[in-house]
Amino acid sequence: MYQLYIANKNYSSWSLRPWVLMRTLNLPFEERFERFVPGGSWSAFRSFSPTGKVPTLVDGRTIVWDSLAIAEYLAERHDGVWPKDASARAWARCVSAEMHSSFQNLREMCSMTVGLRVQLHTIPEALAKDVARISELWSDGVGKFGGPFLTGKSFTAADAFYAPVAFRVQTYGLKLDPVAQAYGQRLLDLPAMKEWYEAGLAETFRDEHEEVPLKYGTVTHDLRAKAR
Repeated sequence: MYQLYIANKNYSSWSLRPWVLMRTLNLPFEERFERFVPGGSWSAFRSFSPTGKVPTLVDGRTIVWDSLAIAEYLAERHDGVWPKDASARAWARCVSAEMHSSFQNLREMCSMTVGLRVQLHTIPEALAKDVARISELWSDGVGKFGGPFLTGKSFTAADAFYAPVAFRVQTYGLKLDPVAQAYGQRLLDLPAMKEWYEAGLAETFRDEHEEVPLKYGTVTHDLRAKAR
């Protein structure tokens, strides 16, 4: 059975991608939870990951240590990871790669923390550009392929790669166009996303490096279990 190493569900957007993909596609795996380490997790995570980062998929003697590589590894072994239609599959791979390498301002100013609600002080032009691109991309996919997911009727890796953004939209109250907003809520309503969310709320660990920088916004609600 696959082993998937992940970190805290409140914070770890990279871990969420393969986790929600495998959970939603019913690909059995053993979850290996490794909590972030105060001051830096690199040394601790090196015991299972060559880069000292999560997620990492272990399949026997094979170790796959990048979220996009995990998706491709799974696609070689299981149907449904990418769309069957060639055009939809190309689009899905493009937008997944875009998420993998872009949106730095969104990552910096709206880090994933599923248990908080945050009022941003302002939305600078750089962040507004990222949010506008997300809105455009989601609406384009739903419109082009008919929905309800990004490339049609079935959830694929493309949707998994944008699952953390749905949590960010919820946390920071980001405004998208109606089609994109509805798609984001559709992701949040998935059983696997609800499972991840509830687990994130239950976590009592806090990592100061992962908490929302106060320079970007004000925390209006903290829905998480009390910190220890």
